[in-house]
Amino acid sequence: MLMENMESTLTDHKLEAVAFVLKTIAHPTRIAIITLLRKNSKLSVNEICENLGGLDQSLTSHHLSNMKLKGVLGSKKEGRNMYYFLKLEEVTGVIDCIENCKVNF
Repeated sequence: MLMENMESTLTDHKLEAVAFVLKTIAHPTRIAIITLLRKNSKLSVNEICENLGGLDQSLTSHHLSNMKLKGVLGSKKEGRNMYYFLKLEEVTGVIDCIENCKVNF
């Protein structure tokens, strides 16, 4: 165990899970997408692009595909549109920690 001599709630499993989430969301656009999906149960690529100030659709699709592949997002096709939703709800806890961090840059 990484922290054998320290009392902590951070187990090896928890550290690995948090590191995985941080690597997966480590981009401002991805964090913005997750924040947006947290407020909306599901959104299409076009709706995400519009809500985030007209992001490029192909780049947004790339971010969505990557997060879906890693299990952070899920998707469901409805008619002609693909809708994305948060699949790994725990990712919002990591974002909460970042938002509440006292570090000033």
